[in-house]
Amino acid sequence: LYGAALSQVSEMRSNTFEFLDMEDFDADSLEFLQATSNKCEVVLQWIQRLIVEASDANIIKIPPPILSRVYNQLGNGIVILNNAVKLNDFPVPFPLAQMITFMLILHWMLTALVVATAVEKGVWASFISFAVIFAFWSIHYIGMELEQPFGDDPNDLPMREMQVDLNLSLRDLMHIRARF
Repeated sequence: LYGAALSQVSEMRSNTFEFLDMEDFDADSLEFLQATSNKCEVVLQWIQRLIVEASDANIIKIPPPILSRVYNQLGNGIVILNNAVKLNDFPVPFPLAQMITFMLILHWMLTALVVATAVEKGVWASFISFAVIFAFWSIHYIGMELEQPFGDDPNDLPMREMQVDLNLSLRDLMHIRARF
């Protein structure tokens, strides 16, 4: 589920992640999963169905309040994923981006004029103008970088490492000594 969620929001050029024990799935299910556009919802449905079947067959004996909490956490995960997808799919509106750029250019011109008239020394006027304008444009470019955190730029989220870390945790949890 985690890997499917990462691949859904990822804008990386290579959008593949490491998965554990894929040989335990039948080929028809994997083909269906590859063909569907809602991989996370399908995997969530499979997980919920497996929990219900295991509970009905008394394979897992979990009290109903705890079992409802499991379903609640799975649902919360899908809600959070949908919020991440919204961040990814809906960028800053074009008119707002254009207005910000226009205002920064206007600020650039006006700052130079105001500081040149207010400060007597040309070196100080240049330094103050440069520092203020540079700070505002830097904030603008930082915001642009933060707008799409799911790619493979150096400042984006380390999604491959996150998947590898989850897989290591799952392997550790499946170890015989972790069960007791």
